[in-house]
Amino acid sequence: MDGGTGSTRLSKSCVLIIVVASIERFSYKGVASNLVTYLTDVVKMSTSSAAKSVNTWCGVTSMLPLAGAFLADSYWDRYSTILVSSLLYVVGLLALTSRALLWANTSSASSSSSSASLFCSLYLISLGQGGYNPCLQAFGADQLENVEDDELPCNNVKESTNKKTSFFQWWYFGICSGSLLGVSFMSYIQDTYGWGWGFAIPTIAMGASIVFFSCGSRSYVHKQSKIVEKPFDAIVHSIKEAVRKLLGGRISLLPRDSDGFELELQEKKALQVKIDGSKSSDMNPSSCELPFDGARAILRLLPIWAMLLTFAVIFQQPSTFFTKQGMTMKRNIGEDFMIPPATLQSAITISIILLMPLYDKIIIPIIRIFTRDDKGCNVLQRIGIGMFLSIIAMIIAAVVESKRLRISRKPDLLLSRTSTVPLSIFWLLPQYILLGISDVFTVVGMQEFFYTQVPNRMRTIGIALYLSVFGVGSFLSALLISVIELITSSSRQKHSWFSDDMREAHLDNYYWLLALLGTLSLFLFVNLSKHYNACKDSPNESGK
Repeated sequence: MDGGTGSTRLSKSCVLIIVVASIERFSYKGVASNLVTYLTDVVKMSTSSAAKSVNTWCGVTSMLPLAGAFLADSYWDRYSTILVSSLLYVVGLLALTSRALLWANTSSASSSSSSASLFCSLYLISLGQGGYNPCLQAFGADQLENVEDDELPCNNVKESTNKKTSFFQWWYFGICSGSLLGVSFMSYIQDTYGWGWGFAIPTIAMGASIVFFSCGSRSYVHKQSKIVEKPFDAIVHSIKEAVRKLLGGRISLLPRDSDGFELELQEKKALQVKIDGSKSSDMNPSSCELPFDGARAILRLLPIWAMLLTFAVIFQQPSTFFTKQGMTMKRNIGEDFMIPPATLQSAITISIILLMPLYDKIIIPIIRIFTRDDKGCNVLQRIGIGMFLSIIAMIIAAVVESKRLRISRKPDLLLSRTSTVPLSIFWLLPQYILLGISDVFTVVGMQEFFYTQVPNRMRTIGIALYLSVFGVGSFLSALLISVIELITSSSRQKHSWFSDDMREAHLDNYYWLLALLGTLSLFLFVNLSKHYNACKDSPNESGK
């Protein structure tokens, strides 16, 4: 990818890490994409129980990177954390594979002990991912820099910024390619050759990725800084200091019209370190990082992080209610072939794969016409564009669902009692494709934003913050469904919005609600972005 300006050629170590990441996504999606089917058909769980189990597992898997990041940045280094967590990952996959092979040769597989061992292996995979995912991405971005950065990322040169943008775009291209192969190929293997092979192949692939990663050990750049205080301790210390000042009445807000109004409470530009006597190389900003800057950097990201949660909730829909819609629509091509509803999820990944290489060559020049900025748009603007597109996707989903409901409630269909609505499943494609396009803007922008807006020693935590958005979003989605179901079921309506009878359900109302919540989040996000004091020397990270 071009990256807009400057040289954006990635090093061999960067390319190797991107390949390793795509193999890991193949392994993960090969297990996760069809896990509901395994739980219902093999473990004999009910559909609702299986769905809740998968949602909980995915949520925990997305939240654990926060713990893994603190471990890597506070006690270990990223390289060691990657190796240890990848071994845990493979052990979990081996346990899952052996469990599947054992159940294939056992008449009864639904005992509580068997189920417990299954979930132990799944959550062992989660533990492995908790350290693996944030560290691998941060470690890959570290390979771009052959010289030490300054203490905060505000002094990144323009070429380094362009390389990071290119890296995060190709990173996402790689993991989407691996995900697409995992979803399509492994689903076929599991349905055709059984779950033993269906879990064994991802295990072998993950083991091979560890070998590939280890082969590049001599060429990797290992970035380390002299830490004055551990990141976790620094954040706790910073919170205590803020509370102490607040209780002491020593915090004053800047005037509303002040150019210095920021998200944090009257934060100074940087801590100036004065050394009595001779100059000490140990206190050079490039090699020594002060705790309060890192703690503030994390805390000031939280408002932006919170505004992205609705986007994460919207992205839970393709694997749940979009698929449920498709099950009731006309899915046949010819007389014999029926399109599996879940297959349309690949439209999101295909959209990302096709659009990513064209982002710099087509999309950025178009955006440049409106913004008159050589870069096209900064990171926060890129995230906002994706949030806007996700809202449009929800509006289209609501309109299509309304059309499906009108057709399903026609008298002749009600009398025939058929569950299939004479409306092609391809009516759902626009909402899938739009979510894929929004992914290119928002998700890639989130990765770059959370990585670049924290100090070097806390960049693994920055990646974990990005991953945790989707973990919390998964839990919020389940909570929102429970609350809505409780309210609509207890009202005068005969059926809730999520009725099992899709002719009586009101998913269109749910989509309109998500569009409204998304609009509110976007409005707050835009206002927060205007006041966010990003790194002024980095053209790609300024929120102004």
